Amino acid sequence: MGQSYIEQRTERTKWFLQDRFGMFIHWGLYAIPARGEWVRNAERITNEDYQVYFDDFNPERYNPKEWAKAAKAAGMKYAVLTAKHHDGFCLYDSQLTDYKSTNTKAGRDLVQEFLDAFRAEGLKVGLYYSLIDWYHPDYPAYGDMHHPMRDNEQFKRDPARFGNYLEYMHGQIRELLTNYGKLDIMWFDFSYGELKGEAWRSTELMEMIRSIQPHIILDNRLEASGEEGGSIYTNDPSFYSGDFASPEQIIPPSGVTDEAGNSIPWEACITLNNNWGYGATDYTYKSAKTVIRKLVECVSKNGNLLLNVGPDASGEIPEQSLAILEEVGKWIRRNGESIYGCGQADLPKPEWGRYTQKGNKLYAHLFEESVGPVNLAGLAGRVKHARLLSDGSEIFVSRPWNAVMYPNDAFFNFSKPEHFTYPLPDERDTVVEITLKEIN
Repeated sequence: MGQSYIEQRTERTKWFLQDRFGMFIHWGLYAIPARGEWVRNAERITNEDYQVYFDDFNPERYNPKEWAKAAKAAGMKYAVLTAKHHDGFCLYDSQLTDYKSTNTKAGRDLVQEFLDAFRAEGLKVGLYYSLIDWYHPDYPAYGDMHHPMRDNEQFKRDPARFGNYLEYMHGQIRELLTNYGKLDIMWFDFSYGELKGEAWRSTELMEMIRSIQPHIILDNRLEASGEEGGSIYTNDPSFYSGDFASPEQIIPPSGVTDEAGNSIPWEACITLNNNWGYGATDYTYKSAKTVIRKLVECVSKNGNLLLNVGPDASGEIPEQSLAILEEVGKWIRRNGESIYGCGQADLPKPEWGRYTQKGNKLYAHLFEESVGPVNLAGLAGRVKHARLLSDGSEIFVSRPWNAVMYPNDAFFNFSKPEHFTYPLPDERDTVVEITLKEIN
C-alpha cells in the first residue's frame, strides 16, 4: 500500500523543517523604476511603456556568488529566486518567449548563474514562478482584478484563449524542472478570484511536476488563500495543496495546523523593508534584532522564515540589507543550535521571551531582563543543567531565597549570588540551553 499524501509530504519536508531559515530574492525589470515589484499594476503601465526597462536592463554588477556567500554567512540554508514575476519577464533562457534576460543587454541566463552559485555554497535552491502574467497576450486583462489594463476596454480578451496561456505556463514550468538540475523548492504565486485550483489545470500540473522531480516541495498557492475544502489546512488536502503553507508579511499567532490540530509545515515570507522588489526610497528596514526575534518566533511555532531581499538594477543587494544579514549571521553562528532542527516546545510561552526545543534540549530565548532570577515555570526538578549557548559558560540553576514561594518552578541566573539582578548578555536574544531530565 502506497504512502498517503500527508505521509509523502512529511518525508519531503524533513530537510525544510530542519533548515528553518531561507532567503527570498525578488528581482527583475522592476528594479529599474525601483518602486516595488507591483509598479505596473499600481501605475497601470502598458507593455509598450514598460518596454523601456527591458531595453535598459543590464545588471553589470550581478554576481550571485556574492549573494550566496551573504546568504550562507547570514545562517540561511536555502534560497528562492523569482524566475518569472507577474510582469512576465523571465530571468532564464525560456524557449517559449523572447521576453527574457538572454535577450536584454545582459545576454545572460541569470537563473542558471544563481543556481550554480548557491549550490556551490551548499545551499538548497528554489525558483519562484508567477502564475500571473501581465505581458502574455492571452492572460485576462480588462476586468481582471490585478492586470495593469484592468480598466481599459481596449484590452478586452477572449476567455477561450486562456488555454493558450496555460499551455505556455505549463511549458515554462516544465523547462525549469527539466533544464536546471535538481530543484528543492518550487514557489508558485498566486491564486485569486476564479483563478485558483483547477483553473490552472493544477492536477495535471502537479502530475507533471512529480513525474520530473518527485522530491521537490511546493507552496500552497495553486489554491486561493484560505480556500475551503481540500486545502492544506484541512484533514484531507488535495493533490495540489502543496507541501507547506505560506503566510505573507505576518507570523500566524499560534502557528499553522490542520482541522485536527496537527502542525502543518509552514514558512512566513517577510520583506526586509516594505517592498519585495527594489525600492530606491524604501528605508523602512527591520533591525537585525527584529529579524532574529521573528526567526525565533517562527521556529517556536514550528515554522520557517523566508526573508526577502530586493537587489537593485545593477544586480547588487542593498548595503543596508547586507549589514542586517551580517549581524543576524553573527548571532546565528553562536546560537544556531536553538534554530536548526528545533520546533515548538512542550511548554507555554514564557513571559520573558520564547522557547524552542529539540529533544531534551530546551532553548530559552530571553528578550526581557529579569528582576532577580529567571523563572522557568513548571520545570522544578526537571533541569539537569544549563549553559549560555553563545559561549558554553555555566548558568546557575537554583532556588534562591526569594523564590521559595514557587515550588513548581525552576530558576536560573547568570552569576552569583543568584538572587541578584544581572543584565542580559545579548539584548537582542540571549539563549540559554537547558538540558532536561528524562521523565520516567
